Amino acid sequence: MKKTIFSGIQPSGVVHIGNYFGAIKQWVEMQEDADSSVFCIVDLHAITVHQDPKELKENIYKMAALYLASGIDPKKSALFVQSSRPEHTELSWLLNCNTTMGELGRMTQFKEKSEFKKDSVSAGLFDYPVLMAADILLYQATHVPVGEDQKQHVELTRDIAERFNAKYRQCFTIPEPIIKTTSARIMGLDNPLKKMSKSAASPNNYIAIGDTAEVINSKIKKAVTDSGQGITKEKEKPAISNLINIYAEVTGMSVADIENRFSGRGYGDFKKELAEALVAYLEPIQNEYNRLLQDRASLVQILTDGSNKISSVAKNTVTSVKEAMGLGL
Repeated sequence: MKKTIFSGIQPSGVVHIGNYFGAIKQWVEMQEDADSSVFCIVDLHAITVHQDPKELKENIYKMAALYLASGIDPKKSALFVQSSRPEHTELSWLLNCNTTMGELGRMTQFKEKSEFKKDSVSAGLFDYPVLMAADILLYQATHVPVGEDQKQHVELTRDIAERFNAKYRQCFTIPEPIIKTTSARIMGLDNPLKKMSKSAASPNNYIAIGDTAEVINSKIKKAVTDSGQGITKEKEKPAISNLINIYAEVTGMSVADIENRFSGRGYGDFKKELAEALVAYLEPIQNEYNRLLQDRASLVQILTDGSNKISSVAKNTVTSVKEAMGLGL
């Protein structure tokens, strides 16, 4: 079977190094050995909560530029905006009619995001996993790189696809989630017990991809550390362990090599070198990102070409599903 990769990120503001190392970096690696790879800017998912229209449009450009600056190659992969393909919403409705309220009510992310306010969140937030299932199944994806927090949604996608195939006929490929295990999750600089998040109360929680060298140095300097000394990765030292994970990502060094390098040295020395390494790692990405943003016409063309590249697959899937359900003439 051909290997088809599908994944996407919402264009909803800040993209931090947790997003980058947990998702975009591995996509760049995966596009090299996949038969086809489809990477989406999932703007329809972003509007499950209110978005300022002007900011949303600007963030779509920024996300496209970041994908490309990070190494997503439009010659090897299809890069496009979700809302440019109407088949996403059409298939989502068809899948809605084959998904139960009970299944959606058990989704952990919805429970967390709607806690104490179930009557005021949007129906879109509740239905988010079905749209995600449509995104994946539309392109007959075989592999879906996601974070641990999205694994449940891919499992639901598999359940929906298997049920549909058994109820009607074989219309969908059953996708496999790919959870990155080669490195640990990047946690917050101000709270190493929770993952890095752009919605954190303080911007000192995360390193944004666009942060300047001055800001990066300041944030790393302010990052919390553990009691005691020693640059070692231990369960009892979550703060310094998180910083070691970041250092490993940007330098390619193993944890053991990092511990040996900083043996007998203090947190100050380690933080200084970490900030320098992070600045050096992000600089070429930032330079290309800024260059791309200056040429909006080229970004639009790349996104349009990407949408056209996968149009036939999307249309064929929807046609097959509608025929199987007895819709149309």
